[in-house]
Amino acid sequence: LLASGPDGEMLWLDVAHRPGRAPQARLMGRYLLPPCKQRWHTCAAFPPQGGLLVCGDRRGSLLLFPCSSSPGRAAESTGIADGSVADSSTDPAGEDSGGESEPSCLSRRGAFPLEAPLSVLFGLHGKTGVTSVTCHGGYIYSTGRDGCYRQLRLQGQQLEVLRKHRPCKGLQWIEELRFAPDGDLLVLGFHADNFVVWSSRTGENLHCVPCGGGHRSWSYCSSPSAEAFAFIKSGDVMLYRCEAEPCEQQVLLASLHGREIACVRRLGAVEVPGRAAVNVFVTGSEDTTACVLALSEHSRAAVPLARLSDHISSVRALALAGPAGPGDEGLSALLFSAGGRAQIECYRLLCAGDPASESAVACQVIHVASHRLDEHWERKKNRHKLVKMDPETRYMSLSVLPGTSSEQPPTPWKFLAAACSDGSVRVFGLLEAARKLVLVAESFHHQRCVLKVEVFPHTRAGGERRHLLCSAATDTSLAFWDITGPIADATDALHRAEGEMQPLALGAPLLTVMAHSCGVNSLHVRETPEGRYLVASGSDDGSNHARLLGGGPRGGGRAGGPSLRLLQRVARPCAHAAHVTGIRVLRPDLLLSASVDQRLTLWQRGPGRLDALSTTFFHVPDLAELDCWE
Repeated sequence: LLASGPDGEMLWLDVAHRPGRAPQARLMGRYLLPPCKQRWHTCAAFPPQGGLLVCGDRRGSLLLFPCSSSPGRAAESTGIADGSVADSSTDPAGEDSGGESEPSCLSRRGAFPLEAPLSVLFGLHGKTGVTSVTCHGGYIYSTGRDGCYRQLRLQGQQLEVLRKHRPCKGLQWIEELRFAPDGDLLVLGFHADNFVVWSSRTGENLHCVPCGGGHRSWSYCSSPSAEAFAFIKSGDVMLYRCEAEPCEQQVLLASLHGREIACVRRLGAVEVPGRAAVNVFVTGSEDTTACVLALSEHSRAAVPLARLSDHISSVRALALAGPAGPGDEGLSALLFSAGGRAQIECYRLLCAGDPASESAVACQVIHVASHRLDEHWERKKNRHKLVKMDPETRYMSLSVLPGTSSEQPPTPWKFLAAACSDGSVRVFGLLEAARKLVLVAESFHHQRCVLKVEVFPHTRAGGERRHLLCSAATDTSLAFWDITGPIADATDALHRAEGEMQPLALGAPLLTVMAHSCGVNSLHVRETPEGRYLVASGSDDGSNHARLLGGGPRGGGRAGGPSLRLLQRVARPCAHAAHVTGIRVLRPDLLLSASVDQRLTLWQRGPGRLDALSTTFFHVPDLAELDCWE
């Protein structure tokens, strides 16, 4: 029994009751809740590791306290250490003195130290409170009235948030989680004045009972044969009960997303003992979610592994950082997802073979960091009385800066370039250990919506490696930048300011090329064996262009930096009957393009021309993006 009292003091009592005897309470420990306006606990659980207690409070915080290994053993050890606690089995007056055991127990609570929390996640579920804490499968799950439930784990004596799940829109009051024997996760909560049981497996409501809302006593019980929900309404005890019935609905082909898919990236292949390698992909959609899925080449079935629901608007772009090939323990990579409302999310994906599961792959997702350009606006008071002047920016494309082994000393920061709809090219820095994602540089050179961005390394004649960036916009232009200097300056500033800085200026581009007659929808850059760069682009006008770039004379750029010049240009004006949404350079002489006209075309790059080698028609309408691998 956990009881909250004045000044944030929480008592842990062990209550024992035997037939024919009065209940007896033993004081097991005293804990101090962090200061807040509503200073009491709402739920608690003992993790299976032992020696710890996890609590949720009315302020929405999650707390970790030290305690003995288990409630039973703690009671025994306390009884031995504290002579004032009597055992009813040896006390001849135990049957009559039960009423006196509680006052004597609490009167000597000064013998117990007031324990402070080992770990505090303040306001994890907002200001509306934590509703439940559950331990399952080595993880800790918490629910709240913020419409989310979170998955956590213990790292030593610290709580670490792995993921945030938002079950469905409108379910703002989540009360409890139930883990079904068949592996399904049931979310119990209230949607308006209805009690809802939501299935994570099928993504739909299993039950919806009109009860008047969540401010009432209620209880839910389920078994393989029946389910029951009891609640109090207007002083009456109401009971809803339903018998288990065979499901007549069969899903012939499950959908990956609720709306159109906007982007796709291949994470890599996972080796599974006794089976063929399984490819792992990530997709982003207009339904505001990103999905990690496994695709078996043998069965040709796509099985979702994890669904990421942290975005508040559409997921438009994806980028991966890390090894794409299989390692000794599977795949590990950083995933960046971005889209509407100027929001970027970063995750660590860990995929390994699991022959016992349906997909033969197990995927663990750890949320690393997030960033929004208008976070300061969200924290403003009375913002409903103000007019927001900045337009809502959408991220259109992402590209991760490749690491270089020549960096001395190696920097822990990873950098990400983003194409933005407000006409800017932005560069972000990520420090995974501190879970920080910071805007470090930007430029509004294009003055039009930037559709694509690509980052690639450049090696100068002396062996010096530089970072170059190519951006494409709706003004039909391609701009090439040297971002080595801003990246170095940003790294120094981040180290000095401990992860906080004002964004720097990217400066002027090295080279600007008017590429097409319409916006540039697709872009890919590949280095040739001769050290030059082949830039392939596709446009709204259905044309494909390939440009060969080379370095200019040493010191020809600004401040002695690298310089680029256009060596060759090849164009195919009517390559497709609609806008080209995907293009890839497979080899210096081989290109692949895909379009909304549902054609996948392979092109041979020759002297001054692009020749079609083969065309494949596919049934996917409104193609959004193309990804390739060997």
